[in-house]
Amino acid sequence: MKSDTLVIAGGGPAGLTAAIYACRARISTVLIEKVSPGGQVLITDRVDNYPGFPEGIAGYELVDRMLAQAKRFGLEQRNGEIISVQPPARSGEPVKISLADGETIEAGGLIIATGASHNHLGVPGETELTGRGVSYCATCDGPFFNDAHVAVVGGGDTAVQEAIFLTKFAKKVTLIHRRDQLRAIKLLQEEAFANPKIEFVWDTVVESINGTDKVESLSLLNKKTGEKSTISVDGVFIFVGIHPNTHFLKGTVEMNQWGFIKTDEEMRTSAPSIWAAGDCREKPLLQIVTAVADGAVAAHSAELSMGHG
Repeated sequence: MKSDTLVIAGGGPAGLTAAIYACRARISTVLIEKVSPGGQVLITDRVDNYPGFPEGIAGYELVDRMLAQAKRFGLEQRNGEIISVQPPARSGEPVKISLADGETIEAGGLIIATGASHNHLGVPGETELTGRGVSYCATCDGPFFNDAHVAVVGGGDTAVQEAIFLTKFAKKVTLIHRRDQLRAIKLLQEEAFANPKIEFVWDTVVESINGTDKVESLSLLNKKTGEKSTISVDGVFIFVGIHPNTHFLKGTVEMNQWGFIKTDEEMRTSAPSIWAAGDCREKPLLQIVTAVADGAVAAHSAELSMGHG
């Protein structure tokens, strides 16, 4: 790979937008994605807050359009897992990117757009029953719970939106939240409260997920009263925040205490020739629209730095 090539790590909205801008600037651009482009958007049933789609758009469709647009301008896409990055020691030297298969890539610049992943509860039964009733993706697994009783754990936008989505299949959705009110935006709250299939359990945490071959019940603890209880469910969907996919960058770029990458307004990290964009970056709002903006700025910054501006 040529040293004037720009590598983009991650194929979510931030990475795909960076690819569109970089390719249009006639920079040789390679996007490396561990699985398939899309990130968290790929498993989102409906995107209602991205401008330009008054009726909303399915997450996979939005990603498909972005990818097709990037490829139209010449993007090279490949699969691979980045395990470490070595910034240039001095000006003019390449960024060295090591892949899990043993290959080392040298590039003129690197945009980190690896996004974030769902947090786990860390309770007994969660790992053992993942894929057997424990899920982190309602879009993926919701159809398997037709006419069933499922639980959703969380109180933010994602948890509430996915609880609403699950009512398309489940006969009952119990939303369990550790606080006494939701954190989701008011529009989603109103929709959830108006849905007769959704019931709410407040001030409560899950202590264990129970079952032998599949999820059968949840052991709960009310944090205010100390009361313990058990509810029978056929599945549980967990949406309790995210963590950035930046483990491979430890010691490479400056990050905050949670592992989100620190950047300036031009998306530059603390390491030369490395930029960051999207949900892996430290910022106040993690949304598709901000990820797209980050990707555009990162590509423009890389363009100027690599001598294409």
